[in-house]
Amino acid sequence: MGGSNPYIEEVKYKPATKKFKITFLPSGKTMEVDPEKIPYGHNGLPGSILDFSEALKAGLDHACGGVCACSTCHVMVKEGLESCNEATDAELDELDEAPGLRQSRGWVPDRSDGTTDIVVEIPGWNKNYAKELDH
Repeated sequence: MGGSNPYIEEVKYKPATKKFKITFLPSGKTMEVDPEKIPYGHNGLPGSILDFSEALKAGLDHACGGVCACSTCHVMVKEGLESCNEATDAELDELDEAPGLRQSRGWVPDRSDGTTDIVVEIPGWNKNYAKELDH
């Protein structure tokens, strides 16, 4: 995994207990999330939107590896926000620095409890066009 931020308390969250779908816009890439198969990617916390994006190669940038240190994995939740866990103080602190804060969610509370499908938009202004290739 991408690691953890030693300056942030470990987050308590309600994990998903049933399968749900997540769709990434503007690409339209969709996957069915099976809680038994989490984690999917190698960055971000297990079960986070970043984790699912890694599995789909949906293009969600994450300069800090998903440890709540930069807000580059910031997304707009278009549908399903009610199934996301509560925002933590650490997330809210990072989002203070991020643009476009309408139904925004960052790294961790985007963990879904699985009660609804989720649609997220990766904002075009949040793309890092100069980056390393996957390895």
